[in-house]
Amino acid sequence: MKTGRDVVIATLLGAEEYGFATAPLIVEGCIMMRKCHLNTCPVGIATQDPELRKKFNGKPEHIVNYLFFVAEEARQLMAKLGFRTINEMVGRVDKLKITKAIDHWKAKGLDLTPLLVMPDVPADVPRYCVQKQDHGLADILDNKLVDLCKQAIEKGEKVKLELPIKNVNRTTGTVLSSKIAKKYGLEGLPEDTISIKFTGSAGQSFGAFLARGVTLTLEGESNDYIGKGLSGGKIIVFPPKQVLFNPEETILIGNTSLYGATQGEAYFYGMAGERFAVRNSGARAVVEGTGDHGCEYMTGGVVVVLGRTGRNFAAGMSGGIAFVLDDVGKFRERCNTGMVELEPVATKEDKQLLHDLITKHFMYTGSRKAKQVLDAFDATLPKFVKIMPVDYKRVLEERKRKASAVH
Repeated sequence: MKTGRDVVIATLLGAEEYGFATAPLIVEGCIMMRKCHLNTCPVGIATQDPELRKKFNGKPEHIVNYLFFVAEEARQLMAKLGFRTINEMVGRVDKLKITKAIDHWKAKGLDLTPLLVMPDVPADVPRYCVQKQDHGLADILDNKLVDLCKQAIEKGEKVKLELPIKNVNRTTGTVLSSKIAKKYGLEGLPEDTISIKFTGSAGQSFGAFLARGVTLTLEGESNDYIGKGLSGGKIIVFPPKQVLFNPEETILIGNTSLYGATQGEAYFYGMAGERFAVRNSGARAVVEGTGDHGCEYMTGGVVVVLGRTGRNFAAGMSGGIAFVLDDVGKFRERCNTGMVELEPVATKEDKQLLHDLITKHFMYTGSRKAKQVLDAFDATLPKFVKIMPVDYKRVLEERKRKASAVH
């Protein structure tokens, strides 16, 4: 979406809402350097570097002015077509016609006719939204959690619960976390103040934005986006005790787990889908294996993988650390080394960090693989690969040098 013409065409095709992304970004000063994931944006938009952020010259008024131009062009085209309001125009595909561009070699054979069929309905049938959608928020599981955890939220008292869960229960723990955040801010509650064990199949975004002091344990499985935006809480997932499959070789949680997590812990006794820990910036996690694109665009935190990964691991990873148990010696082929180096686990600090995380994983989930590693830790250690972003390593070394110089 860039122009008023785009808005008009979208409306004639049935759109009632419009999303602008690239165009407003350019209005604010973006020059499309495609460095968003590197923290080196030369115009100070996609960066946390204070010096680069000084270069940002964008103002809200710039976007307002741009959208006025879009609206003006849309208004002119609406007048030509004979429409006074957007509602009159929604879905009027009879006002669209296919241009000669259909003869272009890229569009050869493309038939858009099905998109331009007017529905055969009476005139009194609305073509646009005339009633609000009921999202069912009044009946969500979190409202029950808030009531059951009232003592913890108001007085900081410990609460332990055991509840069933179904895949229609989405974003479980998010409203609860919002109540905690409103009262206690980023600090949240002391660790494990609220401990809730669920049994069943969790819906999307289980534990999203989970606040510090809340521990969600799931005996079962989870859908996509588990732990999205994790904000200090703890998530533990393991399969039911009586299962016949091998958790180490079975996907237990969906895609895009821990997306954008900032802090907290997660332990998964099973494999994750694709894009595990994408954009993780501070959470610590242990998992038995991952799909493609694990740790993509990661900027902080620690990830331990006790099994095989998919391809393109660590693509765009500019911060944080990952440890992968490379039993078969093929991890290098699956790793994107464009921004990272592969190292052995050599320092005392790394060994201790790895041992502590695997120990917690075993304690919380009962992972057989974790126990095998811990029972023969020194012998297994050479099989672990440390994935270290090049620039992140340089920054850490500079900080160490400065710290030693001060002392």
